[in-house]
Formats: sequence, C-alpha cells, structure tokens
Amino acid sequence: MRQLVREHQLSAADLIQPLFVVHGARVEREIGSMPGVFQLSVDQALDQEVDRIRSLGIPAVLLFGIPASKDDVGSENFEENGIVQQALRRIRQRHPDLLLISDLCCCEYTSHGHCGVIREGLVDNDATLEILGKAAVSHAAAGADIIAPSGMMDGMVASIRAELDAAGHIDQAILSYAVKYASAFYGPFREAAGSAPAFGDRRQYQMDPANVREAVLEAALDEAEGADLLMVKPALAYLDVVRAVRERTQLPLLAYNVSGEYAMVKAAAQQGWIDESKVVVEALTGMRRAGADAIITYHAKAAAGWLALEGGS
Repeated sequence: MRQLVREHQLSAADLIQPLFVVHGARVEREIGSMPGVFQLSVDQALDQEVDRIRSLGIPAVLLFGIPASKDDVGSENFEENGIVQQALRRIRQRHPDLLLISDLCCCEYTSHGHCGVIREGLVDNDATLEILGKAAVSHAAAGADIIAPSGMMDGMVASIRAELDAAGHIDQAILSYAVKYASAFYGPFREAAGSAPAFGDRRQYQMDPANVREAVLEAALDEAEGADLLMVKPALAYLDVVRAVRERTQLPLLAYNVSGEYAMVKAAAQQGWIDESKVVVEALTGMRRAGADAIITYHAKAAAGWLALEGGS
C-alpha cells in the first residue's frame, strides 16, 4: 500500500556521478575528505569506474579536470588535449550512450584559484566570458553532450550559447549553475580539485546564502539567455530554494548534493552514528520531493546499488 501511494520515486536514473580526472597512468588516488571518491587517470582506472557507473543504471557523469599545470587564465581548460577533453573522448568511445556533462569553470585551472580572469584583484566578468566560450567549444568538440558553466558570471549562458552555435555545436545543451551559493559546504571539493582561492573568497560572484528571491531572479535570467537546464547548489541546506525555483520554471531542474554534505554523512557513518544507506536515500528523496528532476551526488554509485536491492525508494 505504501508503495502504491508513494508520491515521489527515487531511482538510479535520477542520479549523476561526478568524476575527477587527472594526468598520469594507473592513478586511483582517494580524496582524504571524501572517502570512496577518487582522482582517476584517463586509462584503465577511468574505464573501470565508468563501467561500474553504467552497470548500475546511472545515465550521466559530470567531469572535473585537474590540469598538469596552471596559469592566470586556465589555458588547459580550452586546450585540445586538456585532461577533460581526453576523458570525454575516451568515455564517448567506450560508452556511446552515456550522457557526458562537462563542468565549465576556471577555478581548477587557474594559478589563483578563482573562477575567472583577475584584474586588479577582482574577477573581470567579460574577459572571463571569452575564456568560457573557447573552453565550451573545446569540450563540445571532444564529445560533451551538456556544457555546465559553474562560475556564476553574468551573461555566461548567452555568451556560451553564441560560441557553441557559431562553431556548429547546435545540439549541445547548457546546464547552468544558475543558483550557486558562496557556501562552506564546498571544502572537500576544493581538496579534490585543487581549487581553493589563493586569496580572498568567491563572494564577488557567488550568492549570499541568506537570499531566496535572488535565486529566482538568477534562474530566470539564465532561462531567458537560453539555458536548457538549471541547477541549485548546494542542495541539503537549500531545499527551500529548490522548491522556489521549481515553482517558477518549466525547465528541468537539478540539485547538487555537494562534497561537504557527502563528507558529513560519510564521517557519521564511519563512526557508527547513522545508517548510511537509509540516510542517503532519505536525503536524496528529499531533494526530489523539493522539486529536483535529477541529482548530482557523490553517493550516486552507492545509492544506485542500495535502490536496486530495495527495488527503488
């Protein structure tokens, strides 16, 4: 009876697994603050991980690259043989039916760790748009199905759409990190991606956690610029924002269950304080209930396995 009248279902098909790819051979380096998550080289290590993801019924991955070297403008982000480009080509050849989403930002690639070009101590929005456009075209050419700009630059969706269309990549979709807060929940990710700012913080371009109306405005602006999908990040502390955005858009909406949320659950589970599988499935179901059509989560593989055993949430 409970299953029959259940209002929201969670399945592996709702989940997206993030992946961190690095240069080198046979690299499978666990991230200290994110147990069970690894930096992977683009060889058998990545192949085995993606094979596992696909076997679990997870339909998509989100790629983050750790470059061989960094500079002021994040050059490897738009190089033909950059690390993400290598990963896109390899995964596309091995799994033609897997949806490939490419995170598009500068923070992992820049020597200063900020999400754009720095001028006089501040991010130059318009100069950054030029870099993002070049990188978007490069990622699309390498096989990305969806380009996901995450830097919260004003006008980024329209600028990227124009560059993609001009280069003939008219079928690639844009998943905008439309609502991205200046959150303390990103700490473990910055270890994973080596993307901590060398100075200051990201409040110039990321949102104040106290604001909801601003989130609705940001989502509406990106929708008007041509975004195909929208995202709210983080998820757990911002379920009210997911709901607010859901009620004002017909676009597909994603929630990002971020690294700090993952790390807290893993730490508590390792201490025996919570039942990890039940807590994870409950939290992810809450994100769906709030209005997310899909969820980016580091728990994706484990959750897919648990759901398969239980026949769905």
